[in-house]
Amino acid sequence: MHTVPPELLAFAHRIGDTACDLLRQYARGPVQVETKYDGSPVTDVDRAVETAIRAQIQHHFSAHGVIGEEFPATQADAEWVWIVDPLDGTKEFIQGLPLFGTLLALAHHGQIVLGLAEQPLTRDRWLGADGHGTTWNGLPVSTRACAGVEDAVLSTMGYDTFCRHRHATLAPLRARARNTVAADSFFVFGLLAAGRVDAIVSDGFALHDYAALDAIVRNAGGVMTDWAGQRLTLTSDKTVLAAGDARVAGEIRLALPAGA
Repeated sequence: MHTVPPELLAFAHRIGDTACDLLRQYARGPVQVETKYDGSPVTDVDRAVETAIRAQIQHHFSAHGVIGEEFPATQADAEWVWIVDPLDGTKEFIQGLPLFGTLLALAHHGQIVLGLAEQPLTRDRWLGADGHGTTWNGLPVSTRACAGVEDAVLSTMGYDTFCRHRHATLAPLRARARNTVAADSFFVFGLLAAGRVDAIVSDGFALHDYAALDAIVRNAGGVMTDWAGQRLTLTSDKTVLAAGDARVAGEIRLALPAGA
């Protein structure tokens, strides 16, 4: 496993501070909303935050690439590439629900090695990095043991939004689980990393949605793959399976369709 240089961990925190300061500033005010080509909303805040993040990366690490949600990629074939979701949960942000935040990841030679996720109003921040583990608000966290689905607290994030076409596949898993989590927020992945949720299975995740969460879950001792069981990369499909224990991940995988 590649160990992320400490200076890049510190820089990730600095970018996170910049992004979340802006989100707190804009959270209670009016926003300008447009509809993107895929039908999803985008605000002036999404673009302002990504612009600020890109400016910091360009200033401090000009050789690094950036793949962001709102603007074209730059130097995407660089050794180090930052993956930016400036405002994950744009719909919730528009509605005033505190289920939004910033997701930031770093890839080295195409492998995801660092992830930061923060909800700026509650100031909950997770940082996971290869060789460093995962922290929640600066304190180390880890996933918990779970033998199988019947013992699991399960989230099918996006079940009634971007994952509606998977109802027939996911409904039996939901029925078998000990308990289910309804929140459609990256926050649930942070709770999995901290041992409060056991598994998350969903579809419809873009690179900027899953990259940071992959590093956070893995470095807390969990498993994060696509539905076929392959480690997530910069070119993975949209399916996501996260679990705190490899046993429950394996059982869920058997219930998922091949070639998803």
